[in-house]
Amino acid sequence: MVEFRNFRVKISEADIADLRARLDRTRWPHAETVSDWSQGIPSGYMRELVEYWAKDYDMNRVANRLNAYPQFHATVGDLGIHFLHVRSPHRDARPLILTHGWPGSVVEFLDVIGPLTEPERFGGVAEDAFHVVIPSLPGYGFSDKPTTPGVGIERIAEAWDELMVALGYPQYYAQGGDWGGFVTTAMGIKPPAGLLGIHVNMALASPEALGGLGELTPDELAVGGLPAYMEQEGAYAVQQATRPQTLGYGLADSPAGQLAWIAEKFYAWTDCSGHPENAVARDVILDNVMVYWLTNTAASSARLYWESFSLISSFDEVALPSAYTLFPKEIVRVSERWLRTRFTDLRYYHAVTKGGHFAALEQPDLFVDEVRAGIRALT
Repeated sequence: MVEFRNFRVKISEADIADLRARLDRTRWPHAETVSDWSQGIPSGYMRELVEYWAKDYDMNRVANRLNAYPQFHATVGDLGIHFLHVRSPHRDARPLILTHGWPGSVVEFLDVIGPLTEPERFGGVAEDAFHVVIPSLPGYGFSDKPTTPGVGIERIAEAWDELMVALGYPQYYAQGGDWGGFVTTAMGIKPPAGLLGIHVNMALASPEALGGLGELTPDELAVGGLPAYMEQEGAYAVQQATRPQTLGYGLADSPAGQLAWIAEKFYAWTDCSGHPENAVARDVILDNVMVYWLTNTAASSARLYWESFSLISSFDEVALPSAYTLFPKEIVRVSERWLRTRFTDLRYYHAVTKGGHFAALEQPDLFVDEVRAGIRALT
Protein backbone atom coordinates (compact mmCIF):
# COMPACT_ATOMS: atom_id res chain seq x y z
CA MET A 1 0.00 0.00 0.00
CA VAL A 2 1.24 3.48 -0.90
CA GLU A 3 0.63 6.25 1.60
CA PHE A 4 0.58 9.94 0.66
CA ARG A 5 0.93 13.24 2.47
CA ASN A 6 1.10 16.82 1.26
CA PHE A 7 4.52 18.42 1.11
CA ARG A 8 6.00 21.90 0.92
CA VAL A 9 9.63 22.99 0.85
CA LYS A 10 10.63 25.07 3.87
CA ILE A 11 13.98 26.80 4.21
CA SER A 12 14.74 28.09 7.69
CA GLU A 13 16.57 31.31 8.44
CA ALA A 14 19.07 29.21 10.35
CA ASP A 15 19.82 27.18 7.22
CA ILE A 16 20.30 30.35 5.20
CA ALA A 17 22.58 31.91 7.82
CA ASP A 18 24.67 28.74 8.02
CA LEU A 19 25.01 28.57 4.23
CA ARG A 20 26.10 32.20 3.96
CA ALA A 21 28.61 31.77 6.78
CA ARG A 22 30.11 28.70 5.11
CA LEU A 23 30.34 30.50 1.77
CA ASP A 24 32.06 33.45 3.44
CA ARG A 25 34.62 31.09 5.01
CA THR A 26 35.46 29.26 1.79
CA ARG A 27 39.08 28.15 1.77
CA TRP A 28 40.19 28.59 -1.82
CA PRO A 29 42.69 26.41 -3.65
CA HIS A 30 45.42 27.95 -5.74
CA ALA A 31 44.30 29.00 -9.20
CA GLU A 32 44.60 26.66 -12.14
CA THR A 33 47.68 26.87 -14.37
CA VAL A 34 45.69 27.04 -17.61
CA SER A 35 43.35 29.61 -19.12
CA ASP A 36 40.48 27.22 -19.88
CA TRP A 37 38.36 24.53 -18.19
CA SER A 38 40.78 21.66 -18.87
CA GLN A 39 41.72 21.38 -15.18
CA GLY A 40 38.16 21.89 -13.98
CA ILE A 41 35.97 24.86 -13.18
CA PRO A 42 38.13 28.05 -13.27
CA SER A 43 38.80 29.77 -9.96
CA GLY A 44 37.71 33.18 -11.21
CA TYR A 45 34.30 31.91 -12.22
CA MET A 46 33.95 29.93 -8.99
CA ARG A 47 34.67 33.00 -6.88
CA GLU A 48 32.08 34.92 -8.88
CA LEU A 49 29.46 32.20 -8.36
CA VAL A 50 30.14 31.89 -4.64
CA GLU A 51 29.93 35.65 -4.10
CA TYR A 52 26.67 35.81 -6.05
CA TRP A 53 25.23 32.86 -4.13
CA ALA A 54 26.09 34.39 -0.78
CA LYS A 55 25.05 37.99 -1.49
CA ASP A 56 22.64 38.27 -4.42
CA TYR A 57 20.87 34.96 -4.94
CA ASP A 58 17.36 34.71 -3.45
CA MET A 59 17.79 31.89 -0.97
CA ASN A 60 14.04 31.18 -0.99
CA ARG A 61 13.80 31.13 -4.75
CA VAL A 62 13.90 27.35 -5.21
CA ALA A 63 11.34 26.81 -2.46
CA ASN A 64 9.00 29.34 -4.06
CA ARG A 65 9.40 27.72 -7.47
CA LEU A 66 8.68 24.23 -6.18
CA ASN A 67 5.86 25.32 -3.89
CA ALA A 68 4.04 26.82 -6.87
CA TYR A 69 3.09 23.23 -7.79
CA PRO A 70 1.31 20.48 -5.84
CA GLN A 71 3.92 18.40 -4.03
CA PHE A 72 3.57 15.20 -2.06
CA HIS A 73 5.55 12.64 -0.16
CA ALA A 74 4.73 8.97 -0.70
CA THR A 75 5.74 5.89 1.24
CA VAL A 76 6.27 3.20 -1.38
CA GLY A 77 7.29 0.06 0.44
CA ASP A 78 10.49 1.01 2.24
CA LEU A 79 11.06 4.13 0.14
CA GLY A 80 10.01 7.67 0.95
CA ILE A 81 9.48 9.55 -2.30
CA HIS A 82 8.98 13.27 -2.87
CA PHE A 83 7.15 14.15 -6.07
CA LEU A 84 5.28 16.83 -7.94
CA HIS A 85 1.91 15.83 -9.35
CA VAL A 86 0.19 18.22 -11.73
CA ARG A 87 -3.01 17.08 -13.37
CA SER A 88 -4.02 18.50 -16.71
CA PRO A 89 -7.45 20.15 -16.91
CA HIS A 90 -8.14 17.70 -19.75
CA ARG A 91 -9.65 14.56 -18.24
CA ASP A 92 -8.41 12.34 -21.06
CA ALA A 93 -4.79 13.56 -20.77
CA ARG A 94 -2.16 10.81 -20.81
CA PRO A 95 -0.33 10.13 -17.53
CA LEU A 96 3.45 10.65 -17.78
CA ILE A 97 6.17 10.11 -15.18
CA LEU A 98 9.31 12.23 -15.75
CA THR A 99 12.56 11.20 -14.08
CA HIS A 100 15.67 13.34 -13.59
CA GLY A 101 19.27 12.19 -13.12
CA TRP A 102 22.52 13.36 -11.53
CA PRO A 103 23.41 16.17 -10.98
CA GLY A 104 19.87 17.16 -11.80
CA SER A 105 16.69 17.31 -9.76
CA VAL A 106 12.98 17.94 -10.18
CA VAL A 107 14.00 21.55 -10.91
CA GLU A 108 14.89 20.33 -14.42
CA PHE A 109 11.23 19.95 -15.32
CA LEU A 110 9.62 23.06 -13.81
CA ASP A 111 9.55 25.00 -17.08
CA VAL A 112 7.88 22.17 -19.01
CA ILE A 113 5.02 21.46 -16.61
CA GLY A 114 2.74 24.13 -18.08
CA PRO A 115 3.22 23.18 -21.74
CA LEU A 116 2.79 19.49 -20.96
CA THR A 117 -0.35 19.85 -18.85
CA GLU A 118 -2.02 22.73 -20.73
CA PRO A 119 -0.61 22.50 -24.26
CA GLU A 120 -3.13 24.79 -25.90
CA ARG A 121 -1.78 27.69 -23.80
CA PHE A 122 1.70 27.07 -25.23
CA GLY A 123 1.12 26.50 -28.92
CA GLY A 124 -0.03 22.88 -28.71
CA VAL A 125 -3.38 21.14 -28.91
CA ALA A 126 -5.50 19.53 -26.23
CA GLU A 127 -4.72 16.05 -27.60
CA ASP A 128 -1.10 16.56 -26.47
CA ALA A 129 -2.03 17.03 -22.80
CA PHE A 130 -0.40 15.02 -20.01
CA HIS A 131 -0.95 14.51 -16.32
CA VAL A 132 2.62 14.77 -15.04
CA VAL A 133 4.27 13.06 -12.10
CA ILE A 134 7.83 14.19 -11.30
CA PRO A 135 9.52 12.25 -8.49
CA SER A 136 12.84 12.88 -6.82
CA LEU A 137 15.01 9.78 -7.07
CA PRO A 138 15.59 7.98 -3.75
CA GLY A 139 18.51 9.67 -2.00
CA TYR A 140 18.01 12.83 -4.05
CA GLY A 141 16.36 16.09 -3.14
CA PHE A 142 13.44 15.81 -0.78
CA SER A 143 13.02 12.06 -1.11
CA ASP A 144 14.26 9.96 1.79
CA LYS A 145 17.78 8.59 1.84
CA PRO A 146 17.90 4.77 1.63
CA THR A 147 19.42 3.28 4.76
CA THR A 148 20.25 -0.16 3.34
CA PRO A 149 21.76 -1.34 0.04
CA GLY A 150 19.61 -2.48 -2.86
CA VAL A 151 17.98 0.73 -4.06
CA GLY A 152 19.19 0.77 -7.65
CA ILE A 153 17.51 1.44 -10.96
CA GLU A 154 15.52 -1.81 -10.96
CA ARG A 155 14.04 -1.16 -7.51
CA ILE A 156 13.27 2.43 -8.48
CA ALA A 157 11.57 1.24 -11.67
CA GLU A 158 9.32 -0.99 -9.58
CA ALA A 159 8.57 1.87 -7.17
CA TRP A 160 7.61 4.20 -10.02
CA ASP A 161 5.01 1.70 -11.23
CA GLU A 162 3.64 1.31 -7.71
CA LEU A 163 3.44 5.10 -7.43
CA MET A 164 1.64 5.58 -10.75
CA VAL A 165 -0.90 2.85 -10.04
CA ALA A 166 -1.55 4.24 -6.54
CA LEU A 167 -2.17 7.68 -8.06
CA GLY A 168 -4.94 6.17 -10.18
CA TYR A 169 -3.02 5.72 -13.42
CA PRO A 170 -3.31 2.04 -14.39
CA GLN A 171 -1.86 2.93 -17.81
CA TYR A 172 0.84 5.53 -18.35
CA TYR A 173 4.04 6.55 -20.17
CA ALA A 174 7.53 7.19 -18.80
CA GLN A 175 10.27 9.63 -19.80
CA GLY A 176 13.79 10.30 -18.55
CA GLY A 177 17.38 11.30 -19.16
CA ASP A 178 20.65 10.42 -17.39
CA TRP A 179 19.74 8.16 -14.43
CA GLY A 180 16.15 8.96 -15.26
CA GLY A 181 16.77 7.49 -18.70
CA PHE A 182 18.26 4.34 -17.16
CA VAL A 183 15.35 3.97 -14.72
CA THR A 184 12.95 4.45 -17.63
CA THR A 185 14.89 1.92 -19.70
CA ALA A 186 14.75 -0.54 -16.78
CA MET A 187 10.98 -0.10 -16.80
CA GLY A 188 11.02 -0.95 -20.51
CA ILE A 189 13.17 -4.06 -20.02
CA LYS A 190 10.73 -5.59 -17.52
CA PRO A 191 7.61 -3.58 -18.33
CA PRO A 192 4.82 -3.53 -15.78
CA ALA A 193 1.37 -4.18 -17.15
CA GLY A 194 0.35 -0.54 -17.21
CA LEU A 195 3.40 0.94 -18.94
CA LEU A 196 2.43 1.74 -22.54
CA GLY A 197 5.77 3.06 -23.78
CA ILE A 198 8.85 5.13 -22.98
CA HIS A 199 10.68 8.18 -24.28
CA VAL A 200 14.33 8.78 -23.34
CA ASN A 201 16.89 11.43 -24.20
CA MET A 202 19.82 9.34 -23.05
CA ALA A 203 20.29 5.69 -23.96
CA LEU A 204 23.04 3.12 -24.41
CA ALA A 205 23.51 0.25 -26.82
CA SER A 206 26.15 -2.47 -26.92
CA PRO A 207 29.50 -1.45 -28.45
CA GLU A 208 29.76 -4.99 -29.84
CA ALA A 209 26.55 -4.41 -31.79
CA LEU A 210 28.42 -1.94 -34.00
CA GLY A 211 30.40 -4.86 -35.41
CA GLY A 212 27.27 -6.29 -36.95
CA LEU A 213 26.22 -3.10 -38.70
CA GLY A 214 28.71 -3.28 -41.54
CA GLU A 215 30.48 -0.08 -42.51
CA LEU A 216 30.13 2.51 -39.79
CA THR A 217 28.87 6.01 -40.44
CA PRO A 218 31.11 9.00 -39.66
CA ASP A 219 28.95 9.75 -36.63
CA GLU A 220 29.31 6.23 -35.29
CA LEU A 221 33.07 6.34 -35.78
CA ALA A 222 33.31 9.68 -34.00
CA VAL A 223 31.11 8.99 -30.99
CA GLY A 224 32.56 5.86 -29.47
CA GLY A 225 29.69 5.56 -27.01
CA LEU A 226 30.28 4.73 -23.36
CA PRO A 227 34.05 4.01 -23.60
CA ALA A 228 34.72 7.47 -25.06
CA TYR A 229 32.60 9.09 -22.37
CA MET A 230 34.44 7.22 -19.62
CA GLU A 231 37.82 8.25 -21.00
CA GLN A 232 36.95 11.92 -21.39
CA GLU A 233 34.35 12.63 -18.68
CA GLY A 234 33.95 9.61 -16.44
CA ALA A 235 36.28 10.26 -13.50
CA TYR A 236 33.45 11.68 -11.38
CA ALA A 237 31.35 8.56 -12.12
CA VAL A 238 34.12 6.17 -11.08
CA GLN A 239 34.53 8.07 -7.80
CA GLN A 240 30.80 8.01 -7.10
CA ALA A 241 30.50 4.37 -8.12
CA THR A 242 33.36 3.23 -5.89
CA ARG A 243 33.67 5.60 -2.91
CA PRO A 244 30.53 7.77 -2.64
CA GLN A 245 30.80 8.01 1.12
CA THR A 246 34.35 9.35 1.03
CA LEU A 247 33.33 11.99 -1.50
CA GLY A 248 30.31 12.92 0.57
CA TYR A 249 32.26 14.26 3.55
CA GLY A 250 33.80 17.10 1.59
CA LEU A 251 30.66 17.97 -0.38
CA ALA A 252 28.41 17.86 2.70
CA ASP A 253 30.74 20.21 4.57
CA SER A 254 31.48 22.75 1.85
CA PRO A 255 28.81 24.49 -0.23
CA ALA A 256 31.55 25.79 -2.52
CA GLY A 257 32.69 22.20 -3.05
CA GLN A 258 29.14 21.05 -3.78
CA LEU A 259 28.70 23.95 -6.19
CA ALA A 260 31.92 23.19 -8.06
CA TRP A 261 31.14 19.46 -8.29
CA ILE A 262 27.82 20.23 -9.99
CA ALA A 263 28.44 23.48 -11.87
CA GLU A 264 31.30 22.01 -13.88
CA LYS A 265 28.79 19.62 -15.49
CA PHE A 266 26.70 22.55 -16.66
CA TYR A 267 29.75 23.54 -18.68
CA ALA A 268 30.89 20.13 -19.88
CA TRP A 269 27.50 18.60 -20.68
CA THR A 270 25.48 21.48 -22.11
CA ASP A 271 25.26 23.12 -25.50
CA CYS A 272 26.78 26.27 -24.05
CA SER A 273 29.37 27.57 -26.54
CA GLY A 274 32.03 27.88 -23.86
CA HIS A 275 30.10 29.19 -20.86
CA PRO A 276 27.47 27.31 -18.82
CA GLU A 277 25.24 30.34 -18.42
CA ASN A 278 24.75 30.44 -22.18
CA ALA A 279 22.75 27.24 -21.71
CA VAL A 280 21.28 27.54 -18.20
CA ALA A 281 20.73 30.74 -16.25
CA ARG A 282 22.88 31.30 -13.17
CA ASP A 283 19.90 31.36 -10.82
CA VAL A 284 18.66 28.05 -12.22
CA ILE A 285 22.07 26.42 -11.73
CA LEU A 286 21.99 27.62 -8.13
CA ASP A 287 18.39 26.43 -7.70
CA ASN A 288 19.58 22.96 -8.62
CA VAL A 289 22.63 23.13 -6.33
CA MET A 290 20.43 24.38 -3.50
CA VAL A 291 18.35 21.20 -3.70
CA TYR A 292 21.48 19.13 -3.04
CA TRP A 293 22.84 21.44 -0.34
CA LEU A 294 19.62 21.92 1.65
CA THR A 295 18.88 18.20 1.72
CA ASN A 296 22.50 17.10 2.37
CA THR A 297 22.27 14.54 -0.43
CA ALA A 298 25.80 14.62 -1.87
CA ALA A 299 26.62 11.12 -0.63
CA SER A 300 23.16 9.57 -0.94
CA SER A 301 22.73 10.78 -4.52
CA ALA A 302 26.21 9.57 -5.49
CA ARG A 303 25.37 6.18 -4.01
CA LEU A 304 23.10 5.42 -6.97
CA TYR A 305 26.31 5.03 -8.99
CA TRP A 306 27.56 2.51 -6.41
CA GLU A 307 24.29 0.63 -6.70
CA SER A 308 23.75 0.65 -10.45
CA PHE A 309 26.68 1.91 -12.53
CA SER A 310 27.59 -1.64 -13.59
CA LEU A 311 23.98 -2.29 -14.64
CA ILE A 312 23.81 0.42 -17.29
CA SER A 313 26.12 -1.57 -19.56
CA SER A 314 24.06 -4.78 -19.40
CA PHE A 315 22.34 -3.78 -22.67
CA ASP A 316 19.30 -6.01 -22.11
CA GLU A 317 16.69 -5.82 -24.86
CA VAL A 318 13.95 -3.21 -24.63
CA ALA A 319 11.00 -4.66 -26.52
CA LEU A 320 8.46 -2.13 -25.28
CA PRO A 321 7.38 0.61 -27.74
CA SER A 322 10.06 3.28 -27.38
CA ALA A 323 11.02 6.76 -28.53
CA TYR A 324 14.37 8.52 -28.43
CA THR A 325 15.53 12.07 -28.99
CA LEU A 326 19.20 12.81 -29.63
CA PHE A 327 20.34 16.21 -28.39
CA PRO A 328 23.65 17.12 -30.06
CA LYS A 329 25.66 17.78 -26.88
CA GLU A 330 24.48 14.69 -25.04
CA ILE A 331 27.41 13.01 -23.30
CA VAL A 332 26.78 9.63 -24.98
CA ARG A 333 25.16 9.60 -28.42
CA VAL A 334 23.87 6.63 -30.40
CA SER A 335 22.75 6.43 -34.02
CA GLU A 336 19.32 5.14 -34.94
CA ARG A 337 20.46 1.82 -36.35
CA TRP A 338 22.79 1.30 -33.41
CA LEU A 339 19.96 2.00 -30.96
CA ARG A 340 17.67 -0.43 -32.78
CA THR A 341 20.02 -3.29 -31.89
CA ARG A 342 18.74 -2.90 -28.33
CA PHE A 343 15.43 -0.99 -28.54
CA THR A 344 13.73 -3.47 -30.83
CA ASP A 345 10.39 -1.66 -31.06
CA LEU A 346 11.76 1.85 -31.58
CA ARG A 347 8.86 3.91 -32.94
CA TYR A 348 10.54 7.32 -32.96
CA TYR A 349 14.12 8.53 -33.38
CA HIS A 350 14.88 12.19 -33.93
CA ALA A 351 18.12 14.15 -33.79
CA VAL A 352 17.53 17.81 -32.94
CA THR A 353 19.90 20.68 -33.69
CA LYS A 354 20.55 22.18 -30.26
CA GLY A 355 20.65 21.22 -26.62
CA GLY A 356 22.62 18.90 -24.41
CA HIS A 357 22.41 16.64 -21.39
CA PHE A 358 20.02 18.83 -19.39
CA ALA A 359 17.53 18.95 -22.25
CA ALA A 360 14.46 20.17 -20.35
CA LEU A 361 16.48 22.98 -18.74
CA GLU A 362 18.42 24.03 -21.82
CA GLN A 363 15.70 23.79 -24.44
CA PRO A 364 12.31 23.48 -22.71
CA ASP A 365 10.25 24.23 -25.83
CA LEU A 366 12.18 21.73 -27.91
CA PHE A 367 12.03 19.16 -25.12
CA VAL A 368 8.24 19.52 -24.94
CA ASP A 369 7.93 19.15 -28.71
CA GLU A 370 10.01 15.98 -28.58
CA VAL A 371 8.04 14.47 -25.71
CA ARG A 372 4.80 15.18 -27.53
CA ALA A 373 6.06 13.73 -30.80
CA GLY A 374 7.71 10.74 -29.15
CA ILE A 375 4.71 9.76 -27.06
CA ARG A 376 2.39 10.38 -30.00
CA ALA A 377 4.39 7.83 -31.99
CA LEU A 378 3.82 5.25 -29.24
CA THR A 379 0.03 5.49 -29.26
